[in-house]
Amino acid sequence: MAQPVINYLAVFVAAIASMVLGFLWFGPLFGKQWTSLMGFDKKKMEEMKKKGMPPQTWALMIIGTLVTSYVLAHFVDYLDATTFAGALQAGFWIWLGFFASVMLGMVLWEGKPWKLYYLVVAYHLVNLLVMASILALWP
Repeated sequence: MAQPVINYLAVFVAAIASMVLGFLWFGPLFGKQWTSLMGFDKKKMEEMKKKGMPPQTWALMIIGTLVTSYVLAHFVDYLDATTFAGALQAGFWIWLGFFASVMLGMVLWEGKPWKLYYLVVAYHLVNLLVMASILALWP
């Protein structure tokens, strides 16, 4: 197998874009719906706000996002996605095969509502499309 050509700056920028999108998606855009669908009540939310997010949680999130971006860069290179359309196609198929299908378990086995599933998988679709576009189009 040929070694992929990885643009590490693009990987970093795609990871930052992912974190910004996550903040917006689960914050001002759909945060109220997400917390309600997750079953968080006001008391639980206040407790979480008081505790804040521990540094190790942030660190793990950043590492996980960088890993996702790095692995996605491999797929983008292997698929020779160098156009916007190619990036969207790569992001879509990866989403369908590795996110939309796998996350069905949250409804089927965990008893979460379908609305939560749609909200979360839609985020992952948009996220992968944005990240794949950055990785494919970065010069």
